[in-house]
Amino acid sequence: MICPHCEHNLLRKERPGNRCSRCKRAYALDPKTNPLRLNDLRVRRITAALTDGGRIRIVPDQLWYALSRKRLRDSDYAQGCVGAAFAGAGFVTVVSFVAEAPVVLLVSAALLITGLGIAVARATGVGKGIPPVARGNFPAQVLDPWRKVYGALPPGVLDTTKPAVGTTAPTAAGPTDAAGPTGVLLCDDRAVLAFLVADGLPARHGLALARSPVEARTVPSSGPVLVLHDIDADGELLVRRTCEALPGRTVVDAGPPLRTVLALPQAVPHRDPGRKPGPAVVRALTELGTFTPEELQWLAKGWRFPLVGLPPARLLAVVDRVAGELTRRVDADRRRAADLGFLTWPEAAGPDPAGGR
Repeated sequence: MICPHCEHNLLRKERPGNRCSRCKRAYALDPKTNPLRLNDLRVRRITAALTDGGRIRIVPDQLWYALSRKRLRDSDYAQGCVGAAFAGAGFVTVVSFVAEAPVVLLVSAALLITGLGIAVARATGVGKGIPPVARGNFPAQVLDPWRKVYGALPPGVLDTTKPAVGTTAPTAAGPTDAAGPTGVLLCDDRAVLAFLVADGLPARHGLALARSPVEARTVPSSGPVLVLHDIDADGELLVRRTCEALPGRTVVDAGPPLRTVLALPQAVPHRDPGRKPGPAVVRALTELGTFTPEELQWLAKGWRFPLVGLPPARLLAVVDRVAGELTRRVDADRRRAADLGFLTWPEAAGPDPAGGR
């Protein structure tokens, strides 16, 4: 491992207790002991890429997914395990013949069976897509050691534990103040809302925030509702639930299409065995009529692309574009109404053309 301070390449024995024996300085993460096999330099490099060189800010959940991508691609059983099992079986077989000990062949057979089992497990994807560090455990296992060594989170990563970073709906700016929010941005992921708020998107477009269709219904606005959701079984149904809860309102699906994301070679899905959709959810997805049998099967197995797994700059740009198009349309309607006098009130009373009633 390369020391993040003096950049010397250190053997395991040269870095006891997460401290460099050359420069005597502590570091946060050791790939030999960290379940994500992280080191400080990799965290800095990936954070810089996610924040677009410091242009935007991200939330810890986005960093968690980016640091987990490599492990999500792999099975629990590495290719080396298969090779080691077969090589061991071959070696034991040779020894049994040289030593004229047929009973040793039983060990060879056991190793062969183990190798075949590992090969089958790899082929069927056992453990693939399951992060070794759960999203909820990431702060304790990665960010707390980092904060202990460096005194703060990596540059550009928001501390979402502070009350100042939340999902409070911003005040609509400009000409929308008198008429309330231009629309509603609905997303059930608190971390994604915190990311969008930190980068100023809701305030820029005069959007109120909601985490559920019920919350969206309480917002004093008749404008469009942008639904931003994970690409999974529950997320795909969120748009339908919003339409049912807000009849007559314009509801726009701002989530990336499953078919588009599945076609991206760099997209890495994950699955949560505890969130596998039930039969009722699968039937509801089938009733939508928008998914192929293969896509339905993929969703039914619990696979998903969470919003925190999308490139932050790309996610921000897409939502910004969709929100901009919709709010410009709403603002144009309001300006036309204002020209007719329906949404305005005279700032100062002038002469009454009817003779001062």
